[in-house]
Amino acid sequence: MQSLVGTGVALVTPFKKDLSVDTAALAAIVNYVIDGGVEYLVVLGTTGEPATLTKEEKETVIATIIEANKGRLPLVLGVGGNNTMEVVAELKTRDLSAFAAILSVSPYYNKPTQEGIYQHFKAIAEASPVPVILYNVPGRTASNMLPATVVRLANDFKNIVAIKEAAGDIVQAMRLIQDKPKDFLVISGDDMVALPMVLAGGSGVISVIGEGFPKEFSQMIRLGLERKVDEAYALHYKIADSIDMIFEQGNPGGIKEIFKSLQLSENTVRLPLVNVNEDLASRIDAFVKKIIN
Repeated sequence: MQSLVGTGVALVTPFKKDLSVDTAALAAIVNYVIDGGVEYLVVLGTTGEPATLTKEEKETVIATIIEANKGRLPLVLGVGGNNTMEVVAELKTRDLSAFAAILSVSPYYNKPTQEGIYQHFKAIAEASPVPVILYNVPGRTASNMLPATVVRLANDFKNIVAIKEAAGDIVQAMRLIQDKPKDFLVISGDDMVALPMVLAGGSGVISVIGEGFPKEFSQMIRLGLERKVDEAYALHYKIADSIDMIFEQGNPGGIKEIFKSLQLSENTVRLPLVNVNEDLASRIDAFVKKIIN
């Protein structure tokens, strides 16, 4: 899965002011991040607000991204949930021919044991016609997929090829990198520690800030993979403040402010999410103007 080494971006779903999906803005964002040099696109991840999209809207988003991409970059589709049978049913019925892999989040709310998490992903691996990227994000799921569970899954199922690791724990990430099978990819799910994870042996990142500043962020990751540490950290520190800002009042409110500043889309989000406040919006706008000028 060398196509998933480097920078993937978790695409937003742009909304018009009337809260309808803005397909023209979505296509523009796809072109913007591709032109910026990212390696692959993630469709309907958390940043895409799938929890507040209807089934029809999800299909519109998928179709829009496939059309805008025109086969240029690999696509990864978010297919996850806390009802294992429902996820398996979707994998058995959805056309995944346009996708290189799926990204599947560890079950949220239910708070399964490690054995429950293993059995959940066992069922997904057995049902999925494409490779599976695990997604560990304890801040959203209320449970942590431990390295031993990840390594067990990676060893038992050849189509479980990677993990997006977003526990915010660099020691846990290093343990994963140390114990994983040779070709299994450990992908950062946390923009601020993406470079340290790459330098520790990780394979890249699935990023949010990377779609706001794709040129700088994807180059940083490439430099990290090439072990050009000083050059990579120079780029990291150039955009580090923006990483804090876009998550300060929640995702994707912050990244949508960047796209508003770039005049690529409105900053609209759907309830229960709300826009960032005026102070943060003005700081984000000032940062964008500094970077692009």
